Amino acid sequence: MNENTGSSWSHPYEPDPQYSKRVVYLSMEFAIDQSLKIYSGGLGYLAGSHMRAAFQLRQNMIGIGMLWKFGYYDQVRDEQSNMKVLYREKFYSFLIDTGIKVPVYIKGHKVMVKAYYLPPDIFQTAPMYFLTTDIDDNDTLARTITSNLYTNNGATRVAQSIVLGIGGGRVAEVLGGADLFHMNEAHSLPVAFYLLDKYKDLNETRKRLVFTTHTPVRAGNPVRSTNLLREMGFFNGLPFEKVIQLTGMYGQDFEYTPAAMRLSKVANGVSQMHGSVAFDMWKSYSGICAIRAITNSQDEKYWTDRRLKDAFEKNDDAALIDRKKQLKRLLFKIVADQEGDLFDENILTIVWARRFAEYKRAELIMRDIQRFEKLINNPNRPVQIIWAGKPHPEDSHGISVFNFVKSKTYLHKNIAILTGYELELSSALKKGADIWLNTPRRPKEASGTSGMTAAMNGAINLSIQDGWIPEFAHHGHNAFVLPIADENSDRYQQDNFDHENLMRILENEVVPMYYDRPGRWMEIVKNSMREVVPMFDSKRMAHEYYEKIYLHQFEQ
Repeated sequence: MNENTGSSWSHPYEPDPQYSKRVVYLSMEFAIDQSLKIYSGGLGYLAGSHMRAAFQLRQNMIGIGMLWKFGYYDQVRDEQSNMKVLYREKFYSFLIDTGIKVPVYIKGHKVMVKAYYLPPDIFQTAPMYFLTTDIDDNDTLARTITSNLYTNNGATRVAQSIVLGIGGGRVAEVLGGADLFHMNEAHSLPVAFYLLDKYKDLNETRKRLVFTTHTPVRAGNPVRSTNLLREMGFFNGLPFEKVIQLTGMYGQDFEYTPAAMRLSKVANGVSQMHGSVAFDMWKSYSGICAIRAITNSQDEKYWTDRRLKDAFEKNDDAALIDRKKQLKRLLFKIVADQEGDLFDENILTIVWARRFAEYKRAELIMRDIQRFEKLINNPNRPVQIIWAGKPHPEDSHGISVFNFVKSKTYLHKNIAILTGYELELSSALKKGADIWLNTPRRPKEASGTSGMTAAMNGAINLSIQDGWIPEFAHHGHNAFVLPIADENSDRYQQDNFDHENLMRILENEVVPMYYDRPGRWMEIVKNSMREVVPMFDSKRMAHEYYEKIYLHQFEQ
């Protein structure tokens, strides 16, 4: 092993025997550190916590991802403070050039893929390798494949999957091979065709492949033209008839997720609820593997404020309250810097922070603007609200919602919207929030792990009962949860129902309790902190993957 160059399968530790199986974890994004901007949001946060947990548990795992030249994007503002997308080239001097280059073939052209190494001791992760095509060996077009995460260009997205799946498989081979490949979402599906080419047998391939799906909406699962995939080299040169036979994709459209389930030995959803949703979504497809449920989790060691936790463990309420106010002040410095508003640490602070996707309903709390104004303008029980999050750079609806919220914030000294929702801002928001607001349209939130890390830092979840929340939340005990809307009703009715219950709980329970019953409020805070760990710490999750997925015996 060569720990300095990463030119072999290298660990800073002898793997724990219960985790000795050699696993390659493939993901389009990893949120490892604020300085490494190769992620967009929840999928990356989850993958980053998984890599940290693998390190803490001494698991025999490596991560393989993409070295995005421009990252996702930098979220900035224009002259009117509307959201603006900035693409800026990134450089990472702490990554090590392994010297490893492997070929992939895209539209019949040879493209070289280079691997850079992130040693475990830098950010306390499993060994990680990041792939790029931006090297002198390639022509101008090939070099752009690894430029941008989640571009809307379909052909480029296919090429990126080829680089991650086939390129990742070949890099793993150079590093000494693997017992198993874990596809974190279906972006890396071409690894299945790499394995099929290598082992010449479906059963041998399925023994070595597992799959995690994160998307509970059919429209969110990738579908591409079968002919496009064939032309691009997605199938790694395998006979087309064989590919169709093995995947069952006989039509013009190729569905990534059921194809992945037909080529894997086992799959999983990312919460208990999502496991059931995923089963219902795909049960009509013949030949798919078993779908289990492993609830996503986050790394408590990385996310939790140590001084807050110390006060909690000593049952020192005064110290806990004092530290929470300090964390609120740190967050409010960011608010003042970005928005020019001076927030007060003694005022109830609600945070909505996540991707600005339509189904997440950032603006739900403002559905009745007069009622909203009454809530935030109450002089006796004041409320502060902060929004933050990145829409997809080409999602016009998400950007318009961001700008709509922005248009309301400048009118009020106690509401704000922040840009740059990345790891550091996410951490500050979770540590500074009193209420962590989560308003997806059920059942479209597969997991929603941000509420876990908020709870670890003394923020109380106020949430729709979706994703991980039903496994954790008990109304009035460790969280506040909304009644379940009729999923068969139309969006307008669901949104009205959820809005009415959200405002009722805020007006009648949350706000009065914060100001009039601080002792009861602190009980809920402490119940939340106590009960979120260890169940929703990523070490539990990483252990379950070995126990339930990686060591699962494939049944023919």
